[in-house]
Amino acid sequence: MLEEKTRAAIALKRFSLISPIINGQVENIGEYSAEATKAPIEMPHYGFRSYAPKTISNWYSDYIKGGIDALKPSPRSDKGVSRVLTPEMSESILNKLNEHPKAPATVIYEMLVDERAFLKKDASIATVRRFIRENKTALEADGKKTQMLRFSKEQVNQLWQTDIMYGPYVGAKKKQATYLLAYIDDASRLITYAGFYLTQDMASLRNSFKEAVLRRGIPKVIYTDNGKIYRSQSFEYLCANIGVTLLHHAVGAGYQKGKIERFFRTVRLRFVSVLKSADLTDIGLLNEKFGAWLMDDYQKRPHKGLSGETPLNFFLKQANQVNLVSDLGEFNKKLLLSVKRTVKKDATISFNGDLYEAEMFLAGEKLDVKYDPDAGAGINELFLFRGDAPVGTAKLINYNDNSKRKRSGGVKTGKRHATPTDGGASKDEPYAKQKANTISYSTALEG
Repeated sequence: MLEEKTRAAIALKRFSLISPIINGQVENIGEYSAEATKAPIEMPHYGFRSYAPKTISNWYSDYIKGGIDALKPSPRSDKGVSRVLTPEMSESILNKLNEHPKAPATVIYEMLVDERAFLKKDASIATVRRFIRENKTALEADGKKTQMLRFSKEQVNQLWQTDIMYGPYVGAKKKQATYLLAYIDDASRLITYAGFYLTQDMASLRNSFKEAVLRRGIPKVIYTDNGKIYRSQSFEYLCANIGVTLLHHAVGAGYQKGKIERFFRTVRLRFVSVLKSADLTDIGLLNEKFGAWLMDDYQKRPHKGLSGETPLNFFLKQANQVNLVSDLGEFNKKLLLSVKRTVKKDATISFNGDLYEAEMFLAGEKLDVKYDPDAGAGINELFLFRGDAPVGTAKLINYNDNSKRKRSGGVKTGKRHATPTDGGASKDEPYAKQKANTISYSTALEG
């Protein structure tokens, strides 16, 4: 059975193949599909495989009907498939071949065996030679595509560049590092959104991306570097879910996102350099000052690359081409983050230090829990999924109602003391750990 992470990776790969069609970069779908399937395609889990042109059209149709989830293979789609080389072995061969493209198969094989990538009994030289022969054409074709890659820069929202800049420290007493997450439209040089955050994690990335899209519309392509959060499957899936193609520049080719780097240089010279200590007491005040500078200075300043026009004016002249979010509720659902959680025997779920209550029939199940991180400490509801299928929600526990609810085994939770039956704790669990799982009525009253 395919794991959920593998199914998502396959869906993302399929999306990358149909994204030129979705973004309107393809004039003839049939011709594009034939070209895209001319050489074997490297698919997560399966390795290099040959596909018919019709398959590309089918994937496109599936995406239009059901979104990114419709591109996932069924959980048991790998049943009965025979693979001589495991995905890990195939990846090792391809990586070594990329390092030494002119090396013969025998040398590649000997290097991998010496490095214990696999044992001789696991794969013969004939198997590796055949794999290299079948996939070398695909690798060469992929290299040519990378060299020929071009971005449309004439229209707004065709391409956004994004990156992270280390910002100034904030705090009256305890200093905290800040990070500026920014997005720049390639055509207009408009900053579609930029803000300082205290973390450079997925929650901050999601929030900044959401703000940019809500303010300036949905871009066709996001272009960034190979930073950890930009390479995360969560961000790839989030982009694909709203029809955005995520591209990364090659290692060592940071110059290809020069526009965002030049903006960061402008921020350092024209904004950070004139900040006073009073402006850095907290992150909120810093963002307030930055927002005012961004709108009054950068966005409205004539730009040499635009023949003296301002980024804001250039963008507004093409406002009719902007694809704005029309259904906010549906948009928010597509941007939910997901984690795995097991429903306890008393039908509760622990999340971010709080307890949430689900339906009793879900007790004991390991589910995908989707949530909106922008709610911060005020997340009142979690959305529960079994694979792709929604199975209900979990509500933040109401302490009064929860104290009267009967649990499995007939236990009535009146007072929430740290006992072996409370929250599924065992007798051997340290008291401190059991105490951390209890519910404090004093805390509830204070809230």
